[in-house]
Amino acid sequence: MRRDVERELLDELPAADPRAVRARQDLQTVHTWMGTTRIMARLLATTFGDRPPASITELGAGDGTLLLRVAQLLAPRWQRVHVVMVDRQRLVSPKTRAAFESLSWRVESVQADVFDWLERPHATESDVMTANLFLHHFAEADLGRLLRQASDQTGCFLACEPRRNHLSLRAAGLLWLLGCNDVTRHDARISVQAGFTDIELSALWPPGANWRVSERSAGRFSHCFMARRISAVRS
Repeated sequence: MRRDVERELLDELPAADPRAVRARQDLQTVHTWMGTTRIMARLLATTFGDRPPASITELGAGDGTLLLRVAQLLAPRWQRVHVVMVDRQRLVSPKTRAAFESLSWRVESVQADVFDWLERPHATESDVMTANLFLHHFAEADLGRLLRQASDQTGCFLACEPRRNHLSLRAAGLLWLLGCNDVTRHDARISVQAGFTDIELSALWPPGANWRVSERSAGRFSHCFMARRISAVRS
């Protein structure tokens, strides 16, 4: 299946539009269905063990609820993590902030275009940078640019994206059974068609002997990518 990137309806709707609000709620259902929370928590736990990273940055974080659910799984062993959530819209609610703080995780919400943020002067490095259902929004040229910039600002990059295959496409057509609205159903099909397979993300990551890169399917519908700076690997 050829990769095809199109604009999604949720990207075009105002944040307060009722259809957009409902679609963001639907995304929580989609993440549950895809197993994104468990996948990301497992990747982080496997990579860092009981010694948590000091900071985690999520690109395209949306309303922050996905990372919150990941944090809730990790919080029994991980404390005092600084979370930076970057998104074009300011969507993180006081309730979500309070939930992070109850876990002893500190939250910083940044409203910015991801490229503007990555190109900010005097950028500080984050221990981990994540992207969940976000990278598929970009065609290869912009995606390569994003990954190059990210590689300069983190020692570990993790992504969980749609798996581009016919099974995922058929599953996207069944989201009406979960009560998802028209925006979610439309965008799910587009997301799968713009998703990833094989080693497509690895091919766009900046080459170099100091990175350990892996890419694989996860569950039935997800595709995972990880790049880890070798000098940052803990024994």
